[in-house]
Amino acid sequence: MLTASPKISEFLLKATMTSDIETALWKVVSEYLDLKMKELGKENSKFSEKWGMSFDEFSKACKEGKLKEDIYSYEVEKDFWEWERIHTLKQHYKTLGVQWT
Repeated sequence: MLTASPKISEFLLKATMTSDIETALWKVVSEYLDLKMKELGKENSKFSEKWGMSFDEFSKACKEGKLKEDIYSYEVEKDFWEWERIHTLKQHYKTLGVQWT
């Protein structure tokens, strides 16, 4: 049995325009996962456009020393870590989405 404080329950029901708390919570979580995936997709696209390749290709080029830029430069390392964070979070939210539905 799902329980929540009366204040949270009332807010969820109003915000989702649903009639029960479980449906409201399912809707909120589903929409949250969708929004996260869309935002991460936009961020991922910016890096793909900037580097002209996917994260996997970028990672491979860095490992093999085939990137046209110095892989130890601040910009490349910064982009790598940020892009890897995006890639990891996309996988995480994708897995949660599969489990959630």
